[in-house]
Amino acid sequence: MTDEQPLEESDEVADAVGDDTAVGAFETGGGPDADTPVFREPGWQPRTGAEQPWDPEDLAEAEGKDPTPENVARAKAELDEDGPAAIDRTVP
Repeated sequence: MTDEQPLEESDEVADAVGDDTAVGAFETGGGPDADTPVFREPGWQPRTGAEQPWDPEDLAEAEGKDPTPENVARAKAELDEDGPAAIDRTVP
């Protein structure tokens, strides 16, 4: 066990309480956290790979397959049947 003093009892915290200086260990960097969540507009959706045009060759390669005629035909069938969902499964 160490003899470290709790942060709340440190001189740095006492100084911060006395003159409103920042305590580095308590700072969040101003980004989102439990007390400052990020609010988004209604209907906001994250961007996905499906928001751009995809060729069957691109989908076959994104799935780690060579763009052989068989793989391109299978990728084309996936795109025709599932649309953007086929891309979202591969490129989230």
